[in-house]
Amino acid sequence: MSEPASERPQDRKAQILAVAADLFAQRGFHGVSIAELGAACGFSGPAIYRHFRSKDAVLAAMLVGISEELLTVGRERVAAAGSPADALEALIGWHTDFALDHPALIVVQDRDWSALSHEARERVRRTQRAYVEVWVEQLRAHLPESTPEGARAAVHATFGLLNSTPHSTFLDRDAMRALLTEMAGRALVGQAAALPRA
Repeated sequence: MSEPASERPQDRKAQILAVAADLFAQRGFHGVSIAELGAACGFSGPAIYRHFRSKDAVLAAMLVGISEELLTVGRERVAAAGSPADALEALIGWHTDFALDHPALIVVQDRDWSALSHEARERVRRTQRAYVEVWVEQLRAHLPESTPEGARAAVHATFGLLNSTPHSTFLDRDAMRALLTEMAGRALVGQAAALPRA
């Protein structure tokens, strides 16, 4: 089956990435062929090459894309917030929604990271570090006596909690969101006394 000519390239690329995320999460990056990915999208495997030069490029676009989306929206949420406390609440809400809506991407990020090219890994690392620093800046603005290292450790630990969605979602979405945001807020801000101080 050939790819419909009327399909917008951006829509088709988004479809390929969404289907690939589910397949890679289920079977691993190396366990999915281009032919299988094309079939799952409803067209022949070679049609993938109209949008991505290789399966590696699909993985790179997926993981670079999610890192850039987290950073861009995170910055937007901070810019719209009225205070560091509001910014942290907005960041927690954003990351929670992302984690609940895209558990397959979290699985792929954790398991197939090593399959990325060196260039793609470096782009993801740079973007993720910038995203962490968005959180760290707001946490230290809210808790000015905290050290950069302590704030960074707290942020990474909070990510671990929020990124548990592939394994921890036993409630409906609204209840799970409420649980995760409450737990993340308590972990990040509620335990301020445990943070190392400058």
